[in-house]
Amino acid sequence: LKEAGAKEVHMRIAAPEIKFPCRYGIDTPTKEELISTKFTPEEIAQNMGADSLGFLSIEGLKESLGEERNYSLVSFDGKYFAGGSAETPGCAGGC
Repeated sequence: LKEAGAKEVHMRIAAPEIKFPCRYGIDTPTKEELISTKFTPEEIAQNMGADSLGFLSIEGLKESLGEERNYSLVSFDGKYFAGGSAETPGCAGGC
């Protein structure tokens, strides 16, 4: 975009940062495969040539989805419903 004349580029992602693996849904076996576990948003923005990078907060996502909680946030918050962890994701009973 800057090559096309933009003075600044600000990237916004309509989801929280994916920081935790979950084998159900997003198939990412390890944290090491996720860019947000290695770099800050500022470092990622710089690497992409953007002036800034922002993500939707987990609270903002919850607010947008409403009161009923029949969905998993494990990729964002690392809180597994039952069993497993970021190191040994079992997602027993579903993430």
